[in-house]
Amino acid sequence: MDHGLPWHRIQFAFSVTYHYLFPQLTMGLALLIVILKVLAIRKQDESFNRTARFWARIFALNFAMGVVTGIPLEFQFGTNWSRFSAYSGEVIGQTLAMEGVFAFFLESTFLGLFLFGEKRLGPKGHLAVAIALFLGSWLSGYFIIVTNAFMQHPTGYTVGQDGVLKITDFAAFLLNEWAIWQYAHNMLASIVTASFVLCAVGAYWTLMQIHQRESEICLRVGVVSGLISTILVGFPTGDVQGKLVAKHQPVTLAAMEGLFDSGPFAELAIIGQPNVRQERLENPIVVPGILSFLAYGTFGSTVQGLNDFPKEDWPDNIELVYYSYHIMVGLGTMFLLVMALSAYFLWRGTLQKTTPMMWVLMLSFPFPYIATTAGWWTAELGRQPWLIYGLMRTANGDSPGVNPGDVIFTTLGFAGLYLLLGGLFVVNVLKQINRGPVSGIEH
Repeated sequence: MDHGLPWHRIQFAFSVTYHYLFPQLTMGLALLIVILKVLAIRKQDESFNRTARFWARIFALNFAMGVVTGIPLEFQFGTNWSRFSAYSGEVIGQTLAMEGVFAFFLESTFLGLFLFGEKRLGPKGHLAVAIALFLGSWLSGYFIIVTNAFMQHPTGYTVGQDGVLKITDFAAFLLNEWAIWQYAHNMLASIVTASFVLCAVGAYWTLMQIHQRESEICLRVGVVSGLISTILVGFPTGDVQGKLVAKHQPVTLAAMEGLFDSGPFAELAIIGQPNVRQERLENPIVVPGILSFLAYGTFGSTVQGLNDFPKEDWPDNIELVYYSYHIMVGLGTMFLLVMALSAYFLWRGTLQKTTPMMWVLMLSFPFPYIATTAGWWTAELGRQPWLIYGLMRTANGDSPGVNPGDVIFTTLGFAGLYLLLGGLFVVNVLKQINRGPVSGIEH
């Protein structure tokens, strides 16, 4: 076995997990900024413009961190995963290049126009730039998701005479059913994150009794968008995504639920501890038949357990897959309860006067980040031991010529650098929050 493989995996997992803390907020904020600009024009209320400008500054800080932390990932395809790149580069290189050439430059260009061109553009022109910024951000997300979806459920390819993957049907590759539903689920999750961040800042300003009009706008937009997106993350997008996992990666579904033995009326595990050695779920709290219904649409459907598959095809870390999945689902349920209760107070006109709810909203913002991280860990760990599902195993995709010591050293370097950058990022975001919205056009 290649003893460097675990370190390649650890470095990439650390790098991509840290990186995704930033684009998930920018993608969600991109839509909410458009909504704020539309409301500013419709209501002829400058408060919405001030709020949009404030969140554009937060967007810019996140965008900068996303760029800085995303560039090393591109290099790691070559330095850490050279055999994977050689095998699949003619396929996944297409969408990675499109993300850089089209989406990234579109997003960065219009971010500059949005931040510095409001005076010259006027209200409608500034809204058009906000829409272009939103399209660039979401287009970037789609190209990345298509790349990942190919690794989860490859379509539109063939293996060439030289033994490497080639695209035979670009439409099938680009419009992969897995990609479409994964994208919808992912982008809605980014709106959940942005909505909770909006609510947290609005709640903080309310508790500090500053920027009262803008805090009301943040809370109103954040709660409404948060409630809608939280519902849609679960159904239909999460539901369909789960059915696709059941259809194309049944062993992953079994790991997610800690299900070892197959059968009809499969139980949905609310809680429990998977004991892989003894092949059972300990101390479970289950709901009979629900897993069969969620996976295949009928209570009597048979759901395959882990024991139906060769052990070499089991995910490498079943416990982590199981707990990541249940953390994601558990937090998603809590998000729905928090947003539903907030919406009730908003409807009653008492949200800003309900101090306990303000504290809940202010302190809740880290949990969507935890949920999205757990969701991605579920997807990536659940795909193991495959790098490209059914085509290339992870053990065959790394760079065997790279010294594990070099990987450990550079991982420690990344960790130190990211700690420094993260500290500077937090300081700058807190400065912007304390500064708050600024009256008038700044540029």
